[in-house]
Amino acid sequence: MGIEEYGGGQGPQSDVLVVTTNDVPGYRVREVIGEVFGLTVRSRHLGSQIGAGLKSMIGGELRGLTKTLVQTRNQAMERLVEQARARGANAVLAFRFDVTEAADVGTEVCAYGTAVVIDKL
Repeated sequence: MGIEEYGGGQGPQSDVLVVTTNDVPGYRVREVIGEVFGLTVRSRHLGSQIGAGLKSMIGGELRGLTKTLVQTRNQAMERLVEQARARGANAVLAFRFDVTEAADVGTEVCAYGTAVVIDKL
């Protein structure tokens, strides 16, 4: 599995900056737009569940599930950025992920943060 398959985050050319901090050094917050989020729910397919069950008996990384979770987190983050952009933001502060089980059939991933307009100092 290559780095692009198990990593995530923004590319260098994104027009909406997403950070986990409450501010961005060298910038000031001109306007707070409010909370934005991106949500997705993914089910696990039978093959990955069987493979995960077998792998859990002998130990090791569950690569199929890892890849699915990475794709799910990236999709949730893309949706967050789309919502922020649509509301006129150029940054999202205090970015976080929340991951929960969804009725024992899949995984819910919510990416959330505060949409803002920032200006360079």
